[in-house]
Amino acid sequence: MTLSRHGESPRTGISRPEFIALIAALMSLNALAIDVMLPALPAIGTSFQIANPNDRPLILSAYMLGLGAATLFFGPVTDRFGRRPPLFAGIAIYVGSTLLVPLAPSFLAVLVLRMMQGMGAAAFRVVVLAVVRDKYEGRTMAQIMSLAFMMLMLVPILAPGIGQTLLLIGPWQGIFLFVGLGGTLTGIWAFFRLAETLAPENRRPISAKAIVEGFRVVFTNRFSMLYAIAGMLVFGTLMGMINSAQQIFVDHYRLGPLFPLAFAGMASFMALASFLNSRTVQKVGMRRIVHAALLLFITSSALLSLLSQLVDVPLWLFLVLQTINLFTFGWTSANMNALAMEPLGQVAGTAASAFGFFQTIGGALIGLAISRAYDGSITPIAFGYLIVGLSALAMVLWAEKGRLFGVGTEPG
Repeated sequence: MTLSRHGESPRTGISRPEFIALIAALMSLNALAIDVMLPALPAIGTSFQIANPNDRPLILSAYMLGLGAATLFFGPVTDRFGRRPPLFAGIAIYVGSTLLVPLAPSFLAVLVLRMMQGMGAAAFRVVVLAVVRDKYEGRTMAQIMSLAFMMLMLVPILAPGIGQTLLLIGPWQGIFLFVGLGGTLTGIWAFFRLAETLAPENRRPISAKAIVEGFRVVFTNRFSMLYAIAGMLVFGTLMGMINSAQQIFVDHYRLGPLFPLAFAGMASFMALASFLNSRTVQKVGMRRIVHAALLLFITSSALLSLLSQLVDVPLWLFLVLQTINLFTFGWTSANMNALAMEPLGQVAGTAASAFGFFQTIGGALIGLAISRAYDGSITPIAFGYLIVGLSALAMVLWAEKGRLFGVGTEPG
């Protein structure tokens, strides 16, 4: 049974606000699996006698690599069998592997289970984009994604504090039990309230020819691919910040237990940006918002790079410039994904998996490269942001044939 484009599901009666909340909850399982871990990285490293602090972010990167790799599988599957069966298979893998981590005998076993956890979460990554594209298009799709992203931002705001609290009352293994519980409750909600959105007549066969044709349609769409690559680059800067956050705030700026508060303060501006985007995208257009955000990101990163060479950047100034960068991420994420998906409605599942694959893998590797370059200063992250931001702008200029701030043909 399908969900109507503007109405309710006859079977579940799910309203648009509940639909947005459910989409946000599914998206938040990815953020929860990352952000709640941040305060626990030193404890996990100590538990497994990890000598090099730069090896701790591998716990995050393993998850992201599993997430990216499995998206290629879930895309054709969702286009063939619908959105619900792959979603619940992914939730089962996510929850099962999460609950096994506390029993892991070694750091390598933790990394393997984290990769499996990410592979299960790939179903959410693909299904969420496909379901929203099934129901909405153009600026309306960007608006829905922005509202969901705004609610999703509660997770990075609250998760580090939750992780810190769990560490105060028990060992780090309790964090994984908490994540497993979150996945279970969200899965139950989706099972009873999220109807199938892919009509039987729109399902594509699973065959080598159909899969190749689906990916051919995706990868030969120049506009979609360039915006998807730009999204990958911007996502890489976010992963660089997340991977480096514990070292920068705790080791460099000596914030100690106050680290989650600083992280939450910055993340709250991502939620604000998503809210503002949802209120303005219908009038202003996705392109104009993305282009303005990229230019602001590059300006802020260039200033941080310059200052890092001249002075020991004080905490307050670092927070201001990082907050600006995270604010721009709230502007670019939903809009770039909507622009990339817009021409590909007939192969939405395959498109979501293809974009999810290289955005997640590429973003994770960019973030890992930035974090592993940490040398006790903020210089690596500052220059990493600047280089990646300029690269994203180059992709956008290529997609737009050298012209910024145009409306183009995006639907109203």
